[in-house]
Amino acid sequence: MTRASISVLAMLATASLVTACGKSQTASTPTATETAPVAAPAEPTPDQAKALIAALPAPYNAADLDNGKHKFAQCRSCHTTAQGGPNMTGPNLWGVFGRKAGSLDGFAYSDGVKAAGFTWDVAHLDTWITDPRAMITGTKMTFFGIKDPKDRTDVIAYLKSETSPLPK
Repeated sequence: MTRASISVLAMLATASLVTACGKSQTASTPTATETAPVAAPAEPTPDQAKALIAALPAPYNAADLDNGKHKFAQCRSCHTTAQGGPNMTGPNLWGVFGRKAGSLDGFAYSDGVKAAGFTWDVAHLDTWITDPRAMITGTKMTFFGIKDPKDRTDVIAYLKSETSPLPK
């Protein structure tokens, strides 16, 4: 064996030991969450994405989805968008449009977000992603915000296309 082969084998052995940490050494039946990972959502077709954002008010209904996807990349470190996707540092965003702030089951929101009392729409999302800490004092969200209005418009439209049921 070459040194490279031995290194790869050593890394694989270490990885398998690390992943085994904390797991019972007895045989058990896997749970549904262990056997059924969340499937990647169907990407909306360009026509479906256009239909989703067409219902948004101007200027969101004419947004650049490619730019929105690019700018949303910074949000993916804390948020998932797939239906049934996990909460991370931030809540899963599937169905965020029309959802009451601080109401997603299974996520530990700050008291300020739980008490906000509004429903997420484009205006609230725009204010939120401009500067979350200015909008709700005491939020756990440490994001500094997106200052450029066009980038916010594009992110919100992209979010609508990624987190809403697809039109038929």
